[in-house]
Amino acid sequence: MKKIIAASIGNCVHVAGIMNFLTLAEREGYATRFLGAAISIDELLHVVKDEKPDYVGVSYRLTPEPLMKVLAELKKKMSLFGLKDIKWVFGGTEPTAKVAEESDIFSIVFNGTEDPDEIIGFLKGVSFEKSDDYPQDLVSRIWAKYPYPVLRHHIGLPSIEETIDAIEKIADSRVLDVISIAPDQNAQEHFFEQDKMDRRLDGAGGVPLRSREDFERVYAASRRGNYPILRCYSGTKNLIPFAKLLNDTIKNAWCAVPLYWYSVLDRRGPRTVKEAVGENQQVMKWHGERSIPVEVNESHHWSLRDAHDTIGVVSAYLAAYNAKKMGVKDYIAQYMFNVPPSISPAMDLAKMLAKIEMIEGLQDENFTVYRQARAGIASLPVDLFQAKGQLSASAQLSMAIKPHIYHVVGYCEAHHAATADDVIESCKIVRGVIRNIMLGAVDITQDTKVQERKNELIEEAGITLRAISSLSDVDDPLTDPATLARAVELGILDAPHLRGNPAAKGNLVTRLVDGALYAYDFKERRLLSEKERIDRILSQNRIKGAVV
Repeated sequence: MKKIIAASIGNCVHVAGIMNFLTLAEREGYATRFLGAAISIDELLHVVKDEKPDYVGVSYRLTPEPLMKVLAELKKKMSLFGLKDIKWVFGGTEPTAKVAEESDIFSIVFNGTEDPDEIIGFLKGVSFEKSDDYPQDLVSRIWAKYPYPVLRHHIGLPSIEETIDAIEKIADSRVLDVISIAPDQNAQEHFFEQDKMDRRLDGAGGVPLRSREDFERVYAASRRGNYPILRCYSGTKNLIPFAKLLNDTIKNAWCAVPLYWYSVLDRRGPRTVKEAVGENQQVMKWHGERSIPVEVNESHHWSLRDAHDTIGVVSAYLAAYNAKKMGVKDYIAQYMFNVPPSISPAMDLAKMLAKIEMIEGLQDENFTVYRQARAGIASLPVDLFQAKGQLSASAQLSMAIKPHIYHVVGYCEAHHAATADDVIESCKIVRGVIRNIMLGAVDITQDTKVQERKNELIEEAGITLRAISSLSDVDDPLTDPATLARAVELGILDAPHLRGNPAAKGNLVTRLVDGALYAYDFKERRLLSEKERIDRILSQNRIKGAVV
C-alpha cells in the first residue's frame, strides 16, 4: 500500500485543502498521515526520513514571498537528509503555486483551481500533462477518474465550420471528456443516399456532415486540450455502414442505438417495429464483436411519451438484456432523470434504482455495466436562470446513483442550441455540483419511500416481462423480434403519445400520483396495478383468438 505524509509548512495554519487531498487519497487505497499545521521543515524531514513514504504533500496558503525562503530551506535540507525516491506534492493558492513550481522540488503542483477528477487522476498515476496521458477509450477514461464521473456533452451547430470551432474551444477548456457529435437528421437518415435529402432541412437539429472528410475534420479538431474522446449519434438507416464510418473516422467511443425506435414507431424511418428490432440487434452485435461499448437508449423514449414507470423499467431491462445476448461486453446504461418533468425526485430515484438492480443483475465476467446519468431535456425551463438551477438540481439528484458518466445537458437547450460557451458553462456548473458531492453526501437511496417504490417497480416489471415471454414458445422470446414487436402490437408495451400510431396500440392512459406515474383506468377513474393491466390485455386477445 502506498503511503502519503502531509502537512502545512512554515507558519501556515490552513489545512482544509490538504485534508481534502488526503480524503481522496484514502478512497484510492493510500495509507495517509497528517502531521498538522505550521510544521517546521526539520520536523517534517525527520518524519519523512523515518517513515519513507511514497509521497509527501506540503501546503502553504499565505503570501508567496515568505514561501520562497521556506522552500529554499526545504530544498537545501532534503539533500542533507539523503531522501531519495520520494515524490513531493504541493497544494496552495495560485500565487504560492507559482513559487512552488519555480522551486523545482515538486512532482506536481495544485493551485486550488483543480477539480477532484484531476487530483484523483494523479493519485491513480495519470498525470494529464501531455496528450498520451489522456486515455482514448471510454473504459480507461472512466477508471482514470472514478468515482468522479466522466463528463459528456453534445455539440452540433448548423455548419461544419461552426462545429469545428466549437470543438476546438471546448477541448482547450478541458472541462469535458466526451464530445458527442450531433449530426442533422439528413445525415442520420440519408448519408449514403444524399440524393434523397431535403436540402431545406440541412443543419436542422445538428451539424450537416456530408462526407468522410467532414468526420475526419471533426476528429482532428478534438486533438488538443484534454484530448476528449468522440462519439456520434447512430444513423437511422444503413446502420452498419454508418457504424463503420464512425469507427474509422472519429474512433467512436461507444455506440448508441435503440431497440424499438428509429422506425414507424417514432416516425423517424420507414422500418416496421419487427425490422427495427432485428436491425438494431445486428448493430449491437457488430459493436460487441469489436469490443466497442454499446448504449441502448431505449427506456427514456417510452418515458418521454408518458408511459408509466413500470414500462420505463421493463424497457431498460430489455435493452440491457438484448445487448448482452448480442455479445456486448461493456454496456452503457443511460438513466435520464426528470422524465416526465413533473415526476418527483424521490420517485424518479426509485425508478432509476429499480432499473439499476435489474440491469446490473445481468452482469458477469463477460458483461459489465456502466451507469450514465443525465437531466431530461424537457425539464429545463426557457428562463435561463431557472434552467441553471434545474441543471444543478438534477445533477445533485443524479449523483446519488454514483454514475460513471454524467451526460451534461446544456442549460440553454429549451431556449437555443448550445454553443461552445454554453457547453463550457454548463459543464462548470455540473463540476461545481460534483465537487460539493465529493465532500460527502447523505445517501438518499436508502429513504424508506424510495426503497418501497423501487421494490414495487421491480415486482411489476417482472409481471410485464413474463407476459412478453408468454407471447411465443421460441427459446428466448425476449430477444425474438417477432415477439417483441407483438408486445407493442398488443399494448403490453404502450404509451399515451402513441395513440393513432398504426404500429402501436396507443390505449394506455397514465396519471401522476404522489410524484410517480401509474397506469390509469379512465372509465373507472382509478389506478391500475400492472397485474390488472396485463390480465386485461391477455384476456381481450384470447377472446379475439390471438395466440398469447
